[in-house]
Amino acid sequence: MARSAKEPFGYCLNTSTVKGQKLGIEEEVEIAAKAGYDGIEPWIGELDAYVKSRRKLKDLAKKIRDLGLTVESAIGFFEFVLDDPTRRRKAYDEAKRNMEMLAILGGKRIAAPPWGHQNEPGLDLWKTVERYRKLCEIGDQFDVIPMLEFWGFSKSLNRLGEAMLIVSETAHPKACILCDVYHLYKGGSPYDGLKMLGPNTIGVMHMNDVPKRFTPEKITDADRVWPGDGIAPLKQIFRDLHAVGFRGPLSLELFNAKYYKMDALACAKKGLEKMRAAVRKSF
Repeated sequence: MARSAKEPFGYCLNTSTVKGQKLGIEEEVEIAAKAGYDGIEPWIGELDAYVKSRRKLKDLAKKIRDLGLTVESAIGFFEFVLDDPTRRRKAYDEAKRNMEMLAILGGKRIAAPPWGHQNEPGLDLWKTVERYRKLCEIGDQFDVIPMLEFWGFSKSLNRLGEAMLIVSETAHPKACILCDVYHLYKGGSPYDGLKMLGPNTIGVMHMNDVPKRFTPEKITDADRVWPGDGIAPLKQIFRDLHAVGFRGPLSLELFNAKYYKMDALACAKKGLEKMRAAVRKSF
């Protein structure tokens, strides 16, 4: 999709948006292309299922390229923030496995949330700096960038400011944050914080909206709605992202049971239309 002054960002489909239709990664790739997205953001579990069915990732990579898509990111889970050295060692091994798969697909980035510590408070941010840097160094081996992700519902690493501290102190040239409209709201981070970031500080921006009827305390992942259908200040968000130089992908990530009842292609198209409309209204 050609970029313009009115639409300066790329558009990506996170496969969670059509997860309820139970399609499998191949069909999700086809749907993303038919709907008009620039890229796709799969979950590692889907790639594992694809490989377990005795298919080769290099064939999937060719399909993605042939359809004109890029693999902007992926969603994986590894316990790199934990104090337990045995579990952390296994986490780095899992990260390597995930990144190796992504490298075959030409994938650019992978999410790195506080997995394993999300139900416990008291994460040591300074230790996390060291552990995230090691993750970045592993990423260098595969040319895949781990994006530090904060989860608004987590009892640790749930705010943008915490992620900013870790990324800045990591002092790795590719260290960056995976931001999300929902997680900013859920964790209580001010949207104004996006103004403090730089053009390379955000790897991907997850797009969704938050309905008015839910407070941050009550809202869940499943309550996310189409961009523009909630109360998030999307115009401010897009203008601030543009002002700091971000031109990366906006990735539609939803978990809404109502949308899972839709035809998958119609769902993907609707999501792209809503994202594009929200962006165009901002400039």
